[in-house]
Amino acid sequence: MKAIGIILAGGNNKRMKELTARRAIAAMPMCGTYRAIDFALTNMANSNVQRVAVLTQYNTKSLDEHLSSSKWWDFGRKQGGLFVYHPTITPENANWYRGTLDAMYQNMHFLKESHEPYVIIASGDGVYKLDYNVVLDYHIQNRADITMVTTTLQDWEDSSRFGQVITDEDGRVRGFEEKPMEEATREVNCGIYIIRRRLLMELLEASNQEDRYDFIRDVIIRFKDVRRIYSYHLDSYWSNISSAKSYFKTNMDFLNRDIRNFFFKADDALMTKMNDFPPAKYNPGCHVRNSLVSSGSIINGTVENSVVFKKSFIGSNCVIKNSIILNDVYIGDNTYIENCIVESHNTIYANSSYVGDPEDVSIIVEKNSRYII
Repeated sequence: MKAIGIILAGGNNKRMKELTARRAIAAMPMCGTYRAIDFALTNMANSNVQRVAVLTQYNTKSLDEHLSSSKWWDFGRKQGGLFVYHPTITPENANWYRGTLDAMYQNMHFLKESHEPYVIIASGDGVYKLDYNVVLDYHIQNRADITMVTTTLQDWEDSSRFGQVITDEDGRVRGFEEKPMEEATREVNCGIYIIRRRLLMELLEASNQEDRYDFIRDVIIRFKDVRRIYSYHLDSYWSNISSAKSYFKTNMDFLNRDIRNFFFKADDALMTKMNDFPPAKYNPGCHVRNSLVSSGSIINGTVENSVVFKKSFIGSNCVIKNSIILNDVYIGDNTYIENCIVESHNTIYANSSYVGDPEDVSIIVEKNSRYII
């Protein structure tokens, strides 16, 4: 492909509550086995983007471990590869990333050392499937300076969380409001862009000289009437998991067979770092209905409409409904959990009960007494 990739994976916000106390949003577990960043990485790999940079900053440990080998996304090659960049103190710069533009500026060497004419910029918290080649063809056809991918927001989503995009009949962006208080449109920015590499370098240099650090505010909004910025409409599944509610809802969406088939088709299936855990074990007397249960887990009780991640243990006479059980959770006997997200590495004692509101799920964080000496 005639493009390199940049994945912005350094973010965090308070809407994720306790879930990002120990990890970046891009490292959030998804669909029982995956991480949020796997969607962007898989799209890059399936689009034959051979050189990809991941820019991280906040709580990088979990994300670094996940990205420790590039082979899982087929980036382990002589030409290209997967590059993970953190903020670095140098004689010229001692700043952390001050925004998305600044993150790319501080890693300008990645752009200068590349030869491909275009750059695909994607966020690490989007859940979608997209052939970037199609967007690049659209970009070239319209002689665009920047092409942004947009979609029509689902009914349950709060539009004030997103940049709202207004286009003319040709698809050119004529209006853009970043997280406005009043809804003007349900067409929102997906955080995916295509731009010519040399133009991006020019914008980064100019923005740094003017102390401008945010790609949305200081490029998209500032230049929307000057540059040719076009919208490519994505009409398939897309979700952003940067709030606890959207994270829960997106995982629950994967209980829908049509959505699972869309993402897990054999020819372009979602890729991730694999673990050598044994298959899930279902002991006599357990009942599992409409749920995803991952490898290494042991189920003794009842699990309904839930997602159980890797290495979790569900005790006898337990009832788990409409909940997410993250990695390596131990749930003692006779426990009832409904409308909850149980954080990784938790120990839930026997005879416990946790019930959340379906519209505002509870996040359970307990001390993991199994590992206390």
